[in-house]
Parts: sequence; structure tokens; C-alpha cells
Amino acid sequence: MARNFACPYCYETFTAREIQFRCNTRLSRSGRRCKAERDQVRVDRLGDRGEVGPVFTADGRKPASDCPQCGGETIYRVCPVCHSLLPVQFGMVDNRLIAMVGARNSGKTVLMTVLLHELMNRVGENFRVSLMGSDESTMTRFGVDYEDKLYERRQMVLGTQSAAGRDNRVDPLVFRFGRIQDGLLGPRSQPTVLSFFDTAGEDFYSRESVELNTRYLSNADGIIVVLDPLQMRGAQELALAGTVMPEADSNTPQQVLSRITSMLLARSSGRRAVRIKTPIAVVFSKMDAFWHQLPDGSPLRVHPPQHGRFDVADSLDAHEEVRDLLKQWDGVSLDQTLENNYARYRYFGVSALGRTPTPDLKVASTGIQPYRVTDPLLWLLSEFGSVPKQGRG
Repeated sequence: MARNFACPYCYETFTAREIQFRCNTRLSRSGRRCKAERDQVRVDRLGDRGEVGPVFTADGRKPASDCPQCGGETIYRVCPVCHSLLPVQFGMVDNRLIAMVGARNSGKTVLMTVLLHELMNRVGENFRVSLMGSDESTMTRFGVDYEDKLYERRQMVLGTQSAAGRDNRVDPLVFRFGRIQDGLLGPRSQPTVLSFFDTAGEDFYSRESVELNTRYLSNADGIIVVLDPLQMRGAQELALAGTVMPEADSNTPQQVLSRITSMLLARSSGRRAVRIKTPIAVVFSKMDAFWHQLPDGSPLRVHPPQHGRFDVADSLDAHEEVRDLLKQWDGVSLDQTLENNYARYRYFGVSALGRTPTPDLKVASTGIQPYRVTDPLLWLLSEFGSVPKQGRG
């Protein structure tokens, strides 16, 4: 059977042969040129009303094809469903879709911004990896709407807009992740396409809104669920004095996880009871609010080993520490939900900023001091074989 790929922009699946091409509208050798025009598929799917070259069908397994109208060769390969321009070498290199979900005010978007910034800089150097935007939209949006706002203007990143309010559209950030791997013929690059779908918290507050995102979660290779312990009844009274508390919300982290789990189970095989195979990283944010409660030597108070590999033993130590904290935070039911329904899950305790923001929601004067923010993604990448790991588990 032909392998199915998922578009990093709309998450619809298709085979490599079904990939289509878009004419580049340049003058061909025969002196003909296609006219750029509005693509109704892009209007309906993406809200993009710009004028582009016509799309045509050819063998998408090939890197280029001749336009049947003008005869010009094009290398623009597009998704057959949404007509988005696919990343270079799509279908020829690993393609991993990462869904990042969480409750409202969980700090998810700030965490994603710091995580990607760290991979582009300090952590990327340690792991010999690089991360770059795969398209112009990703490079512009991440730089202006995320990175500059947080790092330059020191503003807390605005919450993700709900897909329900945008004609059910979402705009993933798509990156090209590369790792230098030593081989018999010398070092070589091992690229992976990473697509981050950052869904708004309110998209998981009712079954109706969850269903809008079913395609994205069910086709994701890995899921990062960001939960705020400060939204858990047992954790609030243990937080450091002066911690900025989230707004009161009737939807608990347990309820958000339960809705996500129910949706994933509904899309899995109904022939027999099976646990969800998609690896899920369960990330508890804002852990700086609880450091004073942790004993010396706690794995949640030390940075992970810096040896260029994902350290499995260190990750499992942190996982067990978070599981113990769930008992204090009245989160035992959350742990039971994961144990009973997921084949691969891992707990993480992180802090994107290193200190609670100011009352007016600005980055603290000490600046951004991230703690373990890349651990969840590195765990997923190690599960996929995209980064090396040390140890087993």
C-alpha cells in the first residue's frame, strides 16, 4: 500500500503520487506564460485571495513537472487538498506534525515561542541541530508576532485565536529541523519537517469545538498538552507568594485532557479496546511557582545533562517527580486517565520565563530564563528517531 502523508498546513492525508504542482507563471522555453489568478481552493481553505499560478495534476513523487498549459517546468509541489506550497523535499524526508494544545491561560503560546527560540540558539548548538522557517509566512509570523513581541518588547504573547472564529481555519508554523549526523562518508544533515499546530484553549472547552480540531489531533505524530498547575485546586495554595494567578475557569486541566482523550479514542479502531498510540507529552508550565516546595536534589530543580543526547534516565526521574506532585495537586484522576488510555506518555515540568510575570503581564526585569522548555519536544523527536537518546525507557 502507498504511504500516506499529512499536509503540514491542513493535516489532510494523501499519497506522494497525489501531490499536485503549481505553475510558476514564468515565460517558458516555448514563449508561453500562464496567467496568475485567484485559486478558489486557497480562498475556501485558507482565506488567501492572492493571485497564483494554476494547479495541475502530475506524478507528485517527482521533484518537478511540466505545466500542461505553457510547457514550463515547475518545482512548486502543492497539497492536493488545500493547495499550500509544500516544503522542499516533502515526502522525501521525515514529516512530523506536532499538535500543541492546552487550556486557556496555560502559558502554551509563550512556552512554544521560548521552546522554538531555544532550539534556534542554545539548545540547537548543544544538539548540533538547526531550526528555520520552512516558508515565508512562518518566518515572518514567528519573528514578528511571537519572538519579537516576547523577547524585544517583553510583552506576554497574546493567546491563540480560536479556530471556531476563523471559518474553522488554523495557521500552523512549519519549520525545517536539521541535525548533523556522523556517517561513514563524513557528517551529513538529516532533515525533518516539523509542523506546529497551536490551538486555542477555548477550542477544547466543548465537544462541538473539539470536533473542529479532530483532523489535526488525529493526524498528528505527537501531541504536547500544556497544563497550568495553578488551575488545579490543590496546587494554588502551594504556589510562591506573589505568583500571578490565572483567571478563574470552570474547565480544569482534567476536563481538557478528558475531552482530548475522548476525541482521540473515537477516531481509533472500534473493534477492540486499545490505548492511544500517539505519544503525548504532558507539560506542566509555570513550575517556578513551586521550586521553593521542592527538596534539594529534585530532578525538577536541575537542568538536564548537556551531552547532545536526550537523556532518558533524567527524563524518567522528572516524570516520576511530577507524578508525585499530582498527588499533592489533587491530580490523581489526571494520572489515571493517561495510564488507562495512552500507550506512550511522559510528564514534564517546565518554566518558559523562569519567574512569574509582572502584574501588568510583562516579562520580569530579570529577563527570560527558560527551564527545561525543550524537553517535551526533544522527547518526541527522540521517540521518532530524529534526535539521539541516551539510555532506555
